Amino acid sequence: MTATKYCIWTDGACRGNPGHGGWAYIIRADDGTEDVCYDYDPSTTNNRMELTAVLEALRSIPEGSSAQLFSDSQYVVKGMSQWVAGWQKRNWRKADGKPVLNDDIWKRLVEIASSRKIQWNWVEAHAGQVENERCDALANRAIDEAP
Repeated sequence: MTATKYCIWTDGACRGNPGHGGWAYIIRADDGTEDVCYDYDPSTTNNRMELTAVLEALRSIPEGSSAQLFSDSQYVVKGMSQWVAGWQKRNWRKADGKPVLNDDIWKRLVEIASSRKIQWNWVEAHAGQVENERCDALANRAIDEAP
């Protein structure tokens, strides 16, 4: 994808928490082209799948591009738009002094996002938003199709 502006939808799913997980993204470029991807993890958590979907989507767009990113995960949206600066100042510790969970993915996500202009948007899950519903179905398909 070589456009400069994108709309991205992401979702993660987990059966059991931890359990079998799947993630998915849909990227729509400003020229109308679409990239869809989904995959599976045999032992994970829902939050890791939500983060992985975003990480993989952002890796798929060029550095310097702009994106509206839509996620039904407040963990992802608030994490990137509100919490991460404090975590970094506290050396990846939460306000209560405990380590940030999933900091390995958060650190990679911050690095990837820093070279792109991302607007973080929360959407309500299972509320009929077409692309969010597609991502949910694809994340679950990843689990269903897993070996």
